[in-house]
Amino acid sequence: MELSDKQKKYLRGLAHDLKPVVYVGNAGVTPGLTAELNQNLEHHELVKVKLRVGDRVARDAAIGQVLDGSRAELVGRVGNVAILYRRNRVKPVVALPK
Repeated sequence: MELSDKQKKYLRGLAHDLKPVVYVGNAGVTPGLTAELNQNLEHHELVKVKLRVGDRVARDAAIGQVLDGSRAELVGRVGNVAILYRRNRVKPVVALPK
């Protein structure tokens, strides 16, 4: 699902007060981390992920791995924090604008 700029802006506003629920550390993106992220996305749809993996190139690579493992959309990224969204197909929590 490709998000429009208007939808991304709306989701960034919703995510403003959220705390990161998943932390990527020196071990990188592990299967356990991916499972935890998928569980959080299934329940909340919109989550923040904090990355502590080194320089910008390493963070970008880790974000790519997280997106591949979770099938989520990157809504935004500020420094070490990425905002991810994946719609729950059974029972959506967030109503996106058109």
